[in-house]
Amino acid sequence: MAFWFGAPVNPCFTYPQYYFDGLQPICFQGQNSYIMYHGTTLANAMRIMNDGFRRSTGGMLGPGVYVTRSFEKASHYPTQSYGQPLAVLQLSVRVGKVKKITYQGHPLQMTWHRHGYDTAWVPPNCGMVASGLEEDCVYDPRRIKVLDIIPNRRYW
Repeated sequence: MAFWFGAPVNPCFTYPQYYFDGLQPICFQGQNSYIMYHGTTLANAMRIMNDGFRRSTGGMLGPGVYVTRSFEKASHYPTQSYGQPLAVLQLSVRVGKVKKITYQGHPLQMTWHRHGYDTAWVPPNCGMVASGLEEDCVYDPRRIKVLDIIPNRRYW
């Protein structure tokens, strides 16, 4: 059992071959649980911790919960906080069946969940995200478990 920010997590238990990309555990094919992050206000973080995530109605990949393996990327959200304290949620995400979306206008970009996929994934440096960092959209919020609320000292 590994510990991440004091919380017990085991992202690669059944697949001992894994490597660390910076501080992000990346599991080889076959493993479907990852440590991810979601940036929000502290007030929303507390609500999510108590009540769980709610699926958004839209976005670049359609409805779902938007998360990333990049703490740096998550720390830049929300883009408008109106002076509210910010937080980054550390998550354990069971991604399930993943659809890789690599370009704008992909035929399944907005409808992947209707075709049996649990998560849509935009890989890094594919041209879809201005930051060049990866992004994920998880359709079913029940696949996401909050592990920790990390204060975000950035103000936008």
